[in-house]
Amino acid sequence: MNTILKNYINGQWVSSKNDKTLTVNNPATTRLLAKVPAGCSEDIELAAQAAASSAKAWRDTPATRRIQYLFKMKQILEDHTDEIAEICTNECGKTFAESKGEMARAIENIEVACGIPTLLQSEFSEDIATGIDEFMIRQPIGVGACIAPFNFPIMIPFWFLPYAIACGNTYIVKPSEKVPMTMTRIFELIAELNLPAGVLNMVHGGKETVDAILDNPEIKAISFVGSSAVAQYVYQRGTANGKRVQAQGGAKNPIVVMPDADVETTVKIIADSAFGCSGQRCLAASLVILVGDAKKKFTSKLIDAAKAKKCGYGMDPEADMGPVISIESRRRIKKLIEDGIEEGDELLLDGRAVSVKGFEDGHFVGSTIFENIKQGGIIHTTEVFGPVLGLMSADTLDEAIDLVNQGLYGNSACIFTNSGAAARKFRHDAMAGNIGVNIGVAAPMAFFPFSGWKNSFFGDLHAQSRHAVEFYTQTKVVVERWADEWTRKF
Repeated sequence: MNTILKNYINGQWVSSKNDKTLTVNNPATTRLLAKVPAGCSEDIELAAQAAASSAKAWRDTPATRRIQYLFKMKQILEDHTDEIAEICTNECGKTFAESKGEMARAIENIEVACGIPTLLQSEFSEDIATGIDEFMIRQPIGVGACIAPFNFPIMIPFWFLPYAIACGNTYIVKPSEKVPMTMTRIFELIAELNLPAGVLNMVHGGKETVDAILDNPEIKAISFVGSSAVAQYVYQRGTANGKRVQAQGGAKNPIVVMPDADVETTVKIIADSAFGCSGQRCLAASLVILVGDAKKKFTSKLIDAAKAKKCGYGMDPEADMGPVISIESRRRIKKLIEDGIEEGDELLLDGRAVSVKGFEDGHFVGSTIFENIKQGGIIHTTEVFGPVLGLMSADTLDEAIDLVNQGLYGNSACIFTNSGAAARKFRHDAMAGNIGVNIGVAAPMAFFPFSGWKNSFFGDLHAQSRHAVEFYTQTKVVVERWADEWTRKF
């Protein structure tokens, strides 16, 4: 297939200024799907200029009118859910059900952003002194941009995009060059909204495009999701250029299992968390800390549940796990498994040799479980970003919480228990931004921020909800007095 994807700038589909392209392949079949521009700074310059030129008129558009486009956007995405989900599955690898789940989360964020007329309301104090009032208003910052990852090509841009434009900003989306077709189709549908030209733009590309976003003076705020190393780079370079940056990084999410936890429910939820999306999500369970007698109760059950996960092409309704994103990712995951074995971790279930009939060239990795992993070792500390789960043991809840808090990351931490006291202690003491109690994927609803602590997040304000509103607006405080016949003499 020789289709070369285009950028969407100023309401028009335009070719990149860079003739170099990257390939987009189906990770299950390895078939070429399309070619995507490698990108360049000139592309970003054009998009930033278009966004900046339309920013004043869009800012002056009343919020009640701005959200009318979001209502239409919500309807369009709902009407095309299956179509977009299939594109996502074919270029990303996840199952069709997982792709549809992404769509639901994206639409949920649009729904919350439709409440901007209320969310933008602020404080007013009358008579701070005689005849003097003081109040605060929120105004848009100008041009924003999103640098999206490959693992959630639908959902993650919508953590940011609807809030940014509802608040009166113009916006640029840079999809991952690994999965650009999903957002391209979404922008084809967005074009039907007849938004003012320049309000929403999309630019493809790799690192040069990212650096251009970080350096362009017209872009005032940047939202990023990816690995911690790149998140830190984006944060440092963006803030050095005077921009607001929210950069979501990697994770090593622990789950603490108490002896009193319900076995059947807990095992099912942990297996879904660890191996869903083939482990390629920032909230996937990657460590299980079994407290006391829980090791005897749960270990064999977890292995059985992991074995039951069927790898396959994502459009196969019987598939539980699709492929990982690329051959490079598959090689990296296999190398990390080998490193864990060399360090002395006990391999209970090995998914390296999995093969799917009819898709033998696909980038599949099966469910993998280690036991008694070395504290501080590869499997304990490295974000594998694949279907690899490490089991550890602790004698007490306090010891388990210490293990949780010693980690470098703080994206998510969960506990399974029937004890309210244990759950409360964990909720209070665990150092992570998203806490789950008898929940395996502690993903916040759109009306709560997507928190992250420690090396899982660089910035101050997170994605979604009121944090998004605060991130995409700047506050202005007004102190006001109006003269009348009595005050004129003063």
